[in-house]
Amino acid sequence: MSVESAVIVRSKTRLELLVERFNTRQQSKFYIERSGGSFADYESEHDIYCASFERVQHNLSRMIKIKTIERSFVPVYLFSEKDVVVVVGQDGLVANTAKYAGGLPIIAINPDIARYDGVLLPFSVNDFTKVVETIASGKGYSFKEITMAEARLNDGQRLLAFNDLFIGASSHVSARYEINHRGVREKHLSSGIIVSTGAGSTGWLSSIFNMANGVVSRFYGDVQLSARRMDWSTDMLVYVVREPFLSKTSQASLTVGEIMINEPLILQSHMPSNGVIFSDGIENDFVKFNSGTSAVIAIAKEKAKLVLPH
Repeated sequence: MSVESAVIVRSKTRLELLVERFNTRQQSKFYIERSGGSFADYESEHDIYCASFERVQHNLSRMIKIKTIERSFVPVYLFSEKDVVVVVGQDGLVANTAKYAGGLPIIAINPDIARYDGVLLPFSVNDFTKVVETIASGKGYSFKEITMAEARLNDGQRLLAFNDLFIGASSHVSARYEINHRGVREKHLSSGIIVSTGAGSTGWLSSIFNMANGVVSRFYGDVQLSARRMDWSTDMLVYVVREPFLSKTSQASLTVGEIMINEPLILQSHMPSNGVIFSDGIENDFVKFNSGTSAVIAIAKEKAKLVLPH
């Protein structure tokens, strides 16, 4: 099916966020420079981003209808099956958008190649128009499917994750819950659980391996654990329990595992308050996980669709 419009997703620059906080650019400059920072770096980043974004808008408007939305409105925006999504920003913006795009093709553009590595940004402002023309005409295009995780609560709420889910307490206190995986059940007292997708396996999950390597090397010799890396399209998730505490009422043997299709992780909250599940490191993208709430953590049926250059 051919598409009729492009939805361009953008995020605010650091400079724009500073001006929101301090009301004016001059006050923002005073604050940054008084603390020893370089305000010129904020201005340069802002100028390059705006120039790139305007160029994307201009080129797209000559080919197809366009709509522009800010990152904060993505969770409530109603995408159409006749949309193509164009993301202009950093990798995190792609991850945040993919959760709500409903499997629509996502063209991710790096607005500042000198500044951003762009693992999820295969296009630049100079080379994205041909693939838009291809998609708009209904022709085939290359893309990579990316497996996502989901948390489904017993009250009907659902949260998707592109990189990872965190299940635990919102404050710096221990999380209490019951964990159930592949028929094994335990009560836990821990710092929470990380559930990683293939796309997220080089992020938060890799830092857990770094910590484990540091502990093992310091106390037991130079033994290096290989980080668990997965292809982005692999139908598997990996969960790790952070800092599990062994006590008279809590166990600590069910601390890591692989979540496969039809083998979900099942959790029951024992936290009277402050229990949360959030995705992709965005703490305000969360659902409450308090006593009486159960969650099924599984591979999502939806796949993110990241368009690739020909």
